[in-house]
Amino acid sequence: MIFLRLLGESFSFAFSSLRQNKLRTFLSLIGITIGIMTIIGVFSAVDTLRNNLQSSVDKLGSNTIYIQKWPWQFGGDYAWWKYMNRPVPTLRDFAKVKERATNAEAVSYWVYAGNRTIKFKSNTVEGAQVSAVTHEYYKTWNFELEEGRYFSESESKNGNAVAVIGHSIAEGLFPNQLAAGKVVNVMGRKVTVIGVFKEEGEDMLGTSADKTVLLPLYFARNIINVQDANYNPEISVKGKPGVPVDEMESELRGVMRSVRRLSPTQDDNFALNKSTILTAGLDEMFKILNTAGAAIGIFSILVGGFGIANIMFVSVKERTNIIGIQKSLGAKNYFILLQFLIEAVLLCLMGGLIGLGIVYMLAFILKMVADLTIIVDVSKVILMFILSTSIGLISGIIPAFMASRLDPVEAIRSK
Repeated sequence: MIFLRLLGESFSFAFSSLRQNKLRTFLSLIGITIGIMTIIGVFSAVDTLRNNLQSSVDKLGSNTIYIQKWPWQFGGDYAWWKYMNRPVPTLRDFAKVKERATNAEAVSYWVYAGNRTIKFKSNTVEGAQVSAVTHEYYKTWNFELEEGRYFSESESKNGNAVAVIGHSIAEGLFPNQLAAGKVVNVMGRKVTVIGVFKEEGEDMLGTSADKTVLLPLYFARNIINVQDANYNPEISVKGKPGVPVDEMESELRGVMRSVRRLSPTQDDNFALNKSTILTAGLDEMFKILNTAGAAIGIFSILVGGFGIANIMFVSVKERTNIIGIQKSLGAKNYFILLQFLIEAVLLCLMGGLIGLGIVYMLAFILKMVADLTIIVDVSKVILMFILSTSIGLISGIIPAFMASRLDPVEAIRSK
């Protein structure tokens, strides 16, 4: 009880000192406020960017491997011209992989036919991203439909003139109407719309189904050469539940090398890409960003900490006479020590709270103006309290210790 009473009195003295010197308090807060605001702001911005990029990567599927000509990450001693000479995945490759890959739950073949103009009567949408896929595409890629349905297996095999379109295309061609059942013109052919993708919005990687037109591959092969390198064909393989992605990757490497009849001494002439490649790259990038942000913020906080220490030395000097009176009336050294330490910590906490408040305010403004959600989670609030308290203790310990060791007689005589 005695300790709590002394702690309360220390808080009272500290608050009294801060109220009496408002300008000095305000100037002391600026450095800490800027430092906390910088660290929390940078970490929140990095977390927001990371989450948005990670959600984009997650669309690729954590257990899906993409067999392509080009790797997502270059490295090693593999010559660039070898990449150029690689063949693209073919329908034969697709059939063999589907036949031999025992760890695969689904295998699909995908080509990108480029940006095209889609027409419905007098309405036109330009820049539609036309793709053609085999039936199991819906198992290897994550998407939702807001209207209609996906291709049936017979429609896919028979190459029926049907399509699933994106939300933006549906809005452009059929304003205030249902899209399912409408006949549109795609690459000079009449195609019946059977479904509409749910609105997604463009993600950080620039991928979105909103402007996609999805066609059955065996319909598109009557219009374009689906094995042409210009259409970037790829094979997507989704692993069975519980099968490690590395195990599936090893099996696919063996299957592809067998299909393409590569000898043991020959390099792979294909790439096995997976989301973990992008995730590893993101980890390295954000590690650098976090380090840079922390360095900038810590430098700002150190400047603020020196300011707090300077103010505390001045405060001790101004209150030397009062300290002498307190000690002559029986105040213990730890009471004087607590009094000044609490004042330093309070200053830093006030600066931290203001800095955190500014970050929240900026996040709210960005949400209202640019529809950009900045993540400022509970961990940032905890970080603010830890940093503010630490800086307050470090900045105030020497002035507080000096105040607690003053001789009461000499202190009372001072002016």
